Amino acid sequence: MTEEIFPGVELGEGTVVEPGARIGVPPRGAAPGELPTIIGPGSRIRSGTVIYAGARIGARFQSGHGAMIRENNVIGDGCSVGTNAVLEPGNRIGDGTRVHSHCFLENVTLGRRVFLGPGVVFTDDPHPPCPRYDECVGGATVEDDASIGGNATILPGVRIGARSLVGAGSVVTRDVAPDTVVAGSPAREKRKTSELVCAPGHFAKPYEWREALDS
Repeated sequence: MTEEIFPGVELGEGTVVEPGARIGVPPRGAAPGELPTIIGPGSRIRSGTVIYAGARIGARFQSGHGAMIRENNVIGDGCSVGTNAVLEPGNRIGDGTRVHSHCFLENVTLGRRVFLGPGVVFTDDPHPPCPRYDECVGGATVEDDASIGGNATILPGVRIGARSLVGAGSVVTRDVAPDTVVAGSPAREKRKTSELVCAPGHFAKPYEWREALDS
């Protein structure tokens, strides 16, 4: 088994493409090489990954096995997309963001250093498809440093504020304020992130380490 790299693919220096990966696959209606595909330096594309032509990915990118990244995705530096995650067209992902295994995103905007736990699903269609689909609500927006627990579902058009935390298994039906913890179905505010406690006692408060990085 060998990797398959289509015309029009630009791989940065030191990027490794493992056997079985396919890079620059032309989307429907496009010829091979018609849309440029860019992957920055120092990246690793693991076996089974499929990246369509028209994707633009920054430096130090990591993909899990079997990840799929469709056309018209823009991914920043230092990001990862986990095993069997699916990025449909139209996502914008900021630097340092981690998309864990089995996530599903379409038309989603993620800020910097966002964390998505395994199995997080974003929806962008408020009802079954219709001829005016493109005029509907669209995908969610997640601001910088927000974290979303595993198996959460995020409904169309929702905005999740910076530094917020969404509990595992939650269904987010409305906007989440910055610095807020929400959980449940539908997700409701539980407390502020400043009220959280570091259970093992490694830090005086959760995310203290992040503040040190930002200083």
